[in-house]
Amino acid sequence: MEMETGRPYFIGDIGFWSERTEVHKAAYHGQVSYLQSLIQSGASVNVVAVDSITPLHEAAVRGQTQCVRLLLDAGAQVDARNVDGSTPLCEACSAGSAECARILLEYGAKVNSALTSRTTSPLHEACIGGNAECARLLIANGASLETYELYSGTPLHVACAKQHLECVKVLLRAGAKVNAVRLHETVLHHAAKANNAEMIKLLVEFGANIYAKDKYERKPIDYTRPDTPAGLSLQHYESCPLSLQELSRIALRNVLGTRAPQVITKLDLPNFIIRYLSYL
Repeated sequence: MEMETGRPYFIGDIGFWSERTEVHKAAYHGQVSYLQSLIQSGASVNVVAVDSITPLHEAAVRGQTQCVRLLLDAGAQVDARNVDGSTPLCEACSAGSAECARILLEYGAKVNSALTSRTTSPLHEACIGGNAECARLLIANGASLETYELYSGTPLHVACAKQHLECVKVLLRAGAKVNAVRLHETVLHHAAKANNAEMIKLLVEFGANIYAKDKYERKPIDYTRPDTPAGLSLQHYESCPLSLQELSRIALRNVLGTRAPQVITKLDLPNFIIRYLSYL
C-alpha cells in the first residue's frame, strides 16, 4: 500500500501530529501577520510536532507576546503539554517572559499543573532561570511555594542551588519554608556548598537551622573551609546566636506562614517596624 507523505494526521483531542509546521515557525519567530494569515486560511493552532510541542509552546519560549495572544484567541490549548510534560506557562517562565506568562494566566493557564517524573512546575522553571519577576507573578496567582520535584526539591531548593539570590528573596518573603528538606539536605547546605556568604546571611535571618544535618550527618558548615566567606559566616552564627528581636521576627512569620506579606502590612505599627518584619 502506498503511503502519503507530508500530510498530518489526527492524533487526538489536541489536534494533529506532523513535522514542525509553518504555524510553529511563525509563532517561534514572532511573524504575527503571517501567523494570522495562516490561521485565517484554516491552519490548526493546536498542531503538534513530533515532540508534542505546539505553536503556543514555541511562542511562549521565545517571548512572542503578540503571537501568544493571537494563538489563544484562535483556540490554542493553554495547558498543552509537550513530550516532557512542560506547558506553555513553564516555557514562558523558563525563558523569563513575564508578559507571556501574564497572558497565559489571563487565559486560564494552571499555575500549579500536575508534576510528572519529567516535569517541573512553572515556579521551579522561573527559579531555575533566575527569573524573579515571573516568580512574583506566579506567587501572586497562587503558585504553591512547597511544590516538590523529585530531583530538585522545592522551588527554594532550586533557587539556592542555582544561586539566584533575588528569587530566593522573593520566595522567602512570600513565606517559603526555609528549612524544607530534600533527602535531608536543606537550602542552607546548598548555600554553604556554593560558598555564598550573602545567601547564607539571608537564609539564617529567615530562620534557617545552621545545625541541620543531611543524610551524611553533615551540617552546612561541614561543607565549607574555615578561611572562606561561607565558613566564616557560619562560624559567626554558631558563636553569636540571633538576637531576641530577630528571633521574634522569625517566630511571627512562622506563625503567619504564607499569609505574612498580607497580614504584616495591615498591622497598626510604625512603618519602620513593618519594613523590618517584611525584610525590606
